[in-house]
Amino acid sequence: MDQEAKKKSLRMITYGLYILAVKDGEELAAGTVNWLSQASFTPPLIMVGVKKDSHLHTLIEKTQKFAISVLAQDQKNIASDFFRPTQLDGGQLNGHPFEFSPDYQYPLLTECPAWFEAKVTATVPGGDHTVYVAEVTDAGVRQADAIPLMMRDTGWFYGG
Repeated sequence: MDQEAKKKSLRMITYGLYILAVKDGEELAAGTVNWLSQASFTPPLIMVGVKKDSHLHTLIEKTQKFAISVLAQDQKNIASDFFRPTQLDGGQLNGHPFEFSPDYQYPLLTECPAWFEAKVTATVPGGDHTVYVAEVTDAGVRQADAIPLMMRDTGWFYGG
C-alpha cells in the first residue's frame, strides 16, 4: 500500500470535534475526540473511538457511560484546551465553565452549543483505540444555529 496515499485519503474523511467527559465518583476525565458518528436512528446510537492509553478509556471501561459537548466552529481554543490532562479549578474544567449532566452528573461545557449523554451498548476493541457504541439517553441544545467545528477547520490532523 502507498502509505502517503493511505494517509491523505483517510484524512479526507470528515470529522467533527467534541469534548468527551466521564466521571467515576470524584475522579473525572475530559478530552477532545473526533472519531464520533451517529450509528442508528432507533435506538439513537453513536460510536466513538477512544485511545486505549487514555484516562477517558479507563473511566469509560469502569462506568460504561459518557457525556459529549459538541464544539462550535469558533471553538478551536476549547478543543486545544482539552488536549492536556483534566484539571478542575475554581468551578471550571480546563479553564471552561461547566455544569453536570442531568442523568449521569458528568461535566458538560456550558459554552458549547449542544450536548448528549450516552450509555455504552457494545465495545469493539481494535488497534490503539476502542470503539464504543452507545445509546443516547439524553440531549440538549443551547444554540440551534451553531455550525459544528470540523477537523478541517483547524489545520490539525488526527489519523491517516
